[in-house]
Amino acid sequence: MTTHSFRIVNVFARAGALTGNPLCVFENGGALDDVTMQALARQFNLSETTFILPSDRATARVRIFTPSYEMPFAGHPTLGTAHVVRSLRGSGDSLTLEMKAGIIPVSAAGDRWTLSANAPRWREVSESRAELAGILGLAAGDIADRPLWVNAGKEQLVVPVVSADAVRRARPRADAFSRLKSEDGHSMAYVFADGGDARATVVSRFFFPSGPAILEDPATGSACANLGGWFVATRPGGDVSRTVSQGDEVHRPSLLFLTVKSGAVHVGGDVIELARGTLNL
Repeated sequence: MTTHSFRIVNVFARAGALTGNPLCVFENGGALDDVTMQALARQFNLSETTFILPSDRATARVRIFTPSYEMPFAGHPTLGTAHVVRSLRGSGDSLTLEMKAGIIPVSAAGDRWTLSANAPRWREVSESRAELAGILGLAAGDIADRPLWVNAGKEQLVVPVVSADAVRRARPRADAFSRLKSEDGHSMAYVFADGGDARATVVSRFFFPSGPAILEDPATGSACANLGGWFVATRPGGDVSRTVSQGDEVHRPSLLFLTVKSGAVHVGGDVIELARGTLNL
């Protein structure tokens, strides 16, 4: 029997330790194979579980698993794992993480961590505005200009809507949601309303399927990075600074900080370590 140490952290916390998006981080994934990593992610049943591994290209290598599959990149696992790597290795406030999506630079000011996303790319949405609205449980007039598939590490559908009320009214149809397919075959949609300037808060929600149900993520760093890519696509040459609110509808209030400067996308948030434990296999 082998003992494996893990930590539970909350990422993008807002107003207390029990806010933000929870993450399980295994301190040493070197003794675990792919099947066991996937089984552990299913056991903890959080949106993601990560495993720290040695790297000859970065401060550490990280693998990210949802309960169903491995991901090349995700925002809150990046920031939460960086927080644990700093604690374990004394690597300071600036480090790099090797992921399947590439080398991700991460830095901290205290317990507020910020990642530098990959350069975004994007493509147009094939569905009409009315079709997209129907899939998301909205009226055609709720969809603003211009929905895009964006990839700043993980391709997702980014859908601007006309108001925060429209964000709150979104009710994706489980029977139609699978029509929205990313380049890697996953159905995900990030719905947001932009207040229009740096003083306003972006209100957002992120939806994804689990079996026949549509679930909602408390805070989605990869989607926030893709929101930055959406700004790059729709406002070329413009710098952007936004505070992004997510998670209220699932009672996990979260706060993310997005900046776009000279086309580079940065996503930040506060990380709180909640618990440590061991697991015997």
